[in-house]
Amino acid sequence: MKALCWHGTGDVRINDVPDPKIQDPLDAVVRITSSAICGSDLHLLDGRMPTMEKGDVLGHEPMGVVEEVGSAIRNLKKGDRVVVPFTISCGECLFCKKTLFSCCDRSNPNAEIARKALGHSPAGLYGYSHMLGGFPGGQAERYLKPLLQKSKMGAIDPSFVITHTVPLNKAPEMYKTFRDKKDGCIKVVLKP
Repeated sequence: MKALCWHGTGDVRINDVPDPKIQDPLDAVVRITSSAICGSDLHLLDGRMPTMEKGDVLGHEPMGVVEEVGSAIRNLKKGDRVVVPFTISCGECLFCKKTLFSCCDRSNPNAEIARKALGHSPAGLYGYSHMLGGFPGGQAERYLKPLLQKSKMGAIDPSFVITHTVPLNKAPEMYKTFRDKKDGCIKVVLKP
């Protein structure tokens, strides 16, 4: 499949990468339908993350459809639509139990552990996403459910922030457009 990969400061390219596979009973594979470029991605683009390696897949604001789940997954099934949270969390520590997933005691102690846990495919700017820990999702559910309801009722329309929707092959140039705020760019959504 195709993925947006980091090759050095200011150098991102579309590459062929292996399809993700279930590696752990708590994994899920998601077919990505959309992914946004986030301000945090610019730290990677601009070389401010010293642990980046050539070929690392970028993107962490994806949504899509569950294609496969590990044997221990109970809260997802094939065909479910999901928004993948940007945090990597265990779902079991004190912070996770309090739905403070970004403060997880067990995840991201350093890049090597996160990379190993995700099978070197931690991102959402490609056709599928390999997810860690069964997608605890409490943080996403807490905020997304009320927002989704308001959106369905017409009380809010979050689409106004999306200024550019482009195919994945435009991602390298759109990273720079987003970074430089060219062409009135506020938010970019990429479609595989």
